[in-house]
Amino acid sequence: MMNRPISRRTVLRGLGATIALPWLEGMGSLSAWGAGLAPGRTAPNRMAFVYVPNGKDMKSWTPAETGEKFALPEILQPLAPHQKDLLVISGLTADKARPHGDGGGDHARAMSAFLTGAQPRKTDGADIHCGTSVDQLAAARISGQTHLDSLEIGCEEGNMAGGCDSGYSCVYSSTVSWRSATQPIPKETHPKLVFERLFGNQDAVERARRAVARKSVLDYISDDAKSFNARLGRADQQKMDEYFSSIRDIEQRIARNAALAPIRPPANFPIPQGKPGNYEEHIRIMCDLMVLAFQMDATRVCTFVMANEGSNKAYPWIGINEGHHELSHHGNDAKKIAKIRQINSFHTTQFAYLLGKMKSIKEGNGTLLDHSMIVYGSGNSDGNRHNHDDLPVLLAGSAGGTIKTGRHVRLPGETPVTNLWVSMLERIDVRTPVGDSTGPLTVLKS
Repeated sequence: MMNRPISRRTVLRGLGATIALPWLEGMGSLSAWGAGLAPGRTAPNRMAFVYVPNGKDMKSWTPAETGEKFALPEILQPLAPHQKDLLVISGLTADKARPHGDGGGDHARAMSAFLTGAQPRKTDGADIHCGTSVDQLAAARISGQTHLDSLEIGCEEGNMAGGCDSGYSCVYSSTVSWRSATQPIPKETHPKLVFERLFGNQDAVERARRAVARKSVLDYISDDAKSFNARLGRADQQKMDEYFSSIRDIEQRIARNAALAPIRPPANFPIPQGKPGNYEEHIRIMCDLMVLAFQMDATRVCTFVMANEGSNKAYPWIGINEGHHELSHHGNDAKKIAKIRQINSFHTTQFAYLLGKMKSIKEGNGTLLDHSMIVYGSGNSDGNRHNHDDLPVLLAGSAGGTIKTGRHVRLPGETPVTNLWVSMLERIDVRTPVGDSTGPLTVLKS
């Protein structure tokens, strides 16, 4: 067993591969974790933003009661096992997603304004302009503390040029993360490429060689891992075994998923745009990759777009053959609304999966979820009306005990959603306005 605390920057190396470590008891108080670590804390705060498109059936989303004693409505029912870890927030508004004289294009504005609080310039040319998103303000603060400043992932590819929504560039409706007003950050939708980003210094030649040899990244660091493991206590040895097992499992699932035939809608319906294959498995692999990135401290900031704004993806595996966007304009048709609820519930079921994975990982004096702030939401509320007030927003995780979860809170109407982003930034020691923010939310604490 080690007599000295393990450095947080210890990595396991092999030919063409590098793997960072998860939190181990041998790391002591983890004071070396840097930004976001308050006195008495044993792990840094992470933040992630999970975006879902086309709004919700808000009547089946919004709890009737406020406070701690609230019942989860139909769409939120999949999150019942995690109700105590949730803060349901009503009353937030994305004002800059509104037209303000620019006419149509609510889907483009909804996504681009959600994390920036900035009005996107209406153009389908190269002169795009929006604002810096909250995730990138956080990434800039912790730059150099982790292998990746931030991670941008998704499950539906989108064009970075051309027009997609009433004169708006496609980049606006497919990109939620902006490094600056003129620098959108494209998301990575291929799990294998995300996996390769997380594991260091493999170049293209080495990745190709490993693929041909059908080797795992773990095979390349096995000698270093054995030597390191022999010096650990029993609890840390078990944690490393679990960590390696999760890496191997993701590798195997990525390889297996690549060989699967895509799920196809009926012959009379066009194949949904986006990445082919099993959409649910795609989402869950991406969730696992996000969890792994946080667990190994490869990054502390992530954005995850489940589907682009205006997505017309069909969901035949749950009996929905019409497109999502088409159904969102339901015109108060009860049958269409019921199908929207099914799609909404499918997405919250995937979010529940993510929270379950994070809650299962012990870290310091709590779990990975306890040391995180995970937002789930959309820049549209009622997709039928394209309105951007009273947004569907959840916040999961207590950020090291600084957020009181297990509640439904209702804020005054027109409260900028960016006020929530300011409050989250404060919890990683960043104090800066975000877009149209007017100040932090005191309601997060009590």
